Amino acid sequence: MTERLYYDDSYLRQFRARILERSCDGLEVYLDRTAFYPTSGGQPHDTGWINQVPVIDVIDEGRWIRHRLARPVEAEVVDCELDWERRFDHMQQHSGQHVLSAVLDRHHGAPTLSFHLGRDISTIDVGVPALEPERLQEAERQANEIIFENRQIRVSYQEASQAEGLRRASDREGLLRIVEIDGLDRSACGGTHVRSTGEIGLVLLRRTEKVRGNLRIEFLCGRRAIARSRADYDALAEIARLFSAPLDEAPALVASQQARLVEAEKSRARLALELASARGRELYREAAPDAGGLRRLVRHSAAGAITDELRREAQSFTASAKAIFLATFEEPPAVLLAVSEDAGLNAGQLLKTALAEVGGRGGGSARIAQGSLPREALAGLRQRLEAALGGGSGS
Repeated sequence: MTERLYYDDSYLRQFRARILERSCDGLEVYLDRTAFYPTSGGQPHDTGWINQVPVIDVIDEGRWIRHRLARPVEAEVVDCELDWERRFDHMQQHSGQHVLSAVLDRHHGAPTLSFHLGRDISTIDVGVPALEPERLQEAERQANEIIFENRQIRVSYQEASQAEGLRRASDREGLLRIVEIDGLDRSACGGTHVRSTGEIGLVLLRRTEKVRGNLRIEFLCGRRAIARSRADYDALAEIARLFSAPLDEAPALVASQQARLVEAEKSRARLALELASARGRELYREAAPDAGGLRRLVRHSAAGAITDELRREAQSFTASAKAIFLATFEEPPAVLLAVSEDAGLNAGQLLKTALAEVGGRGGGSARIAQGSLPREALAGLRQRLEAALGGGSGS
């Protein structure tokens, strides 16, 4: 069985151990004792070095802990060292999570269901569908007040049958490792933690999202929170500089510019549709009618898309008497068909039938329809439609 040194001393950075067993390729070893934390309970594994060989993964196998190495180690007794920056970061995030979870549970009726410590952010899922922004801000303030009070964080052991006052009941049996924050929280936990809340630094709540009926809260602690706050400030300062405005006025200016852009885009879209309508009428005037007075416009393009403007152009062309508009694209493969009311054709039925025969999909109304199809079937569809439409002129 591997002795877990991190249970009693999360600050142990260096230790000596004996290799008890190796994998056939020597890339995985079992030690008699280890301070390397394995991935467990939402907290990622530690990294570091065994005889200066990088440790790239640590796996909990119950009684034993497996260490995956970058290359084999030949010695039997080895010197081990943790990547302390990574370990301390995890300690800040995990201890901060205990503080935040206790505050949310005690003061806001939002018990923590799960915890995930990621490389860049951490999240907790709480058992409520939503919390108002004001409640979240108050929870953040309360958590930071506890951090500033520098309360002691202690580790103790107690039989599961006798453990009382736990924030969340444990389903484990036997001896429990309990992490306690003075006057705030008692939780069964096997993770690594700082000695006092002051070492967490601070807690910064970020965005929230609804996940399977519960609320997921993204947060950062300690050095991560400082780095993210600096990045946020720099981004906001650059926005303010671009607007030549004070920092506090930047959000309102951005909102104002966004409203103007939305209105400008609406105006552009209206003008584009008006231009498409005018273009459709002009194309109708330029198209030569056949003996029966029917005007056809057939357009095959190598690349493009069926846009609102193209649909408006087709509708404008076929708004006049006896008119057919057909457009196809090779990349991505697509087809648009529009007919006038007196053309004697049903665009939706005609196109849907033709597409089904070549493995495509689509449809529409009697006057206008569109669809997509496999690239290899496009040439055949063009021939089939042009035959059904009675030939025509291309552009």
